[in-house]
Amino acid sequence: MWFFQMFHKNFLNLALLQIRKSSRKKRKKRYNYVVIISFKKTPMLESNQLSFVSLNELISEDHQYRKFKQLWNFDWVNKILRKIDSWKTHVWYWVEKVFLCLLIQFMEDLSDRELERYIAENLACKWFCWFKLTDKTPDHSIFSRARKKIWTNNLSKIFEDLKIQLSNKGYMSEVFTFVDASHLVAKANLWEERDKGIKEWYEKINNETLPKVSNDKEAKIWSKWKNKFWYWYKKHASVDMQSWMINKIAITQANVTDAKWVKHVLPSSWAVFADKWYCIWLSVLSAKRKWLHLCAIKKNNMKDKNKDKDKFYSKLRSPYERVFSKMNHRVRYKSVVKNQFTAFMEAISFNLKRLVVLEESRVT
Repeated sequence: MWFFQMFHKNFLNLALLQIRKSSRKKRKKRYNYVVIISFKKTPMLESNQLSFVSLNELISEDHQYRKFKQLWNFDWVNKILRKIDSWKTHVWYWVEKVFLCLLIQFMEDLSDRELERYIAENLACKWFCWFKLTDKTPDHSIFSRARKKIWTNNLSKIFEDLKIQLSNKGYMSEVFTFVDASHLVAKANLWEERDKGIKEWYEKINNETLPKVSNDKEAKIWSKWKNKFWYWYKKHASVDMQSWMINKIAITQANVTDAKWVKHVLPSSWAVFADKWYCIWLSVLSAKRKWLHLCAIKKNNMKDKNKDKDKFYSKLRSPYERVFSKMNHRVRYKSVVKNQFTAFMEAISFNLKRLVVLEESRVT
């Protein structure tokens, strides 16, 4: 039985709570509990109040995520994503929101579980991904499903659309382009795979026997120098020398030479600067087919080597090595296709960050 009795309205509010419980045990004894709760008087203005808050007002105008939305038009991105079978991860959010979540993941270098927590706790991230303040954010299992649904083909169209927008605004001209390749260390434990190879009586661990004992069957062993061997993939990229933005990017197995795959990352016009690995006839032929001028440093054993000319080329191309130094040199996933998805997302996030810097320099 509940009853309340109030005393002294100006100073104290006394609430007397009487609870009676009866048990059906021995002799059916009754137990009475009395709880006295006192509340101090508070002015009416300091009592509980309701206030309406907009999530847009909580994000500062100089925030980086706000600048991303101002500089990149997402209309074409939404058209591409809506064609994916009108897919919903859950009832309360669409694939467009999950794509923005994946973009945040590669910008901040987060795992799926870290991304789940980051979206739930960060108000700026909620605003960027079109979530309301009280909306439930995605679970970490949603992100792997979204990557499979978006996939590399659609992501390549999104990356191409961003490049077109940058060229229309005058940020990317492709007059002078820097081309290079870097290694990506595969996710593997070669000691365990060597032990498996010994058990199966393999004499050597090489590119023929390693896929039989390795979990990552598409990575290859390759040596760029005489004493250093890697079990890796290779990332080929071209960088616009005007804006320092990534123009094209491709992932291959490690045993694919730089000169053989350069045709997939060459620009559409003008001059290309490259190192010694691109001076052979394969890359020269690929450049001639696109009517490009190949400015590659020649090897020391070549008869037509000009040292002064090569020094000039090396001074021009050396600053753009920083773009590759900022990239991660360890893969997230297994197989070429999944790592190509990662390369596109990293290139998009890199270009957006670079775009904010260029826009600020224009204003100042």
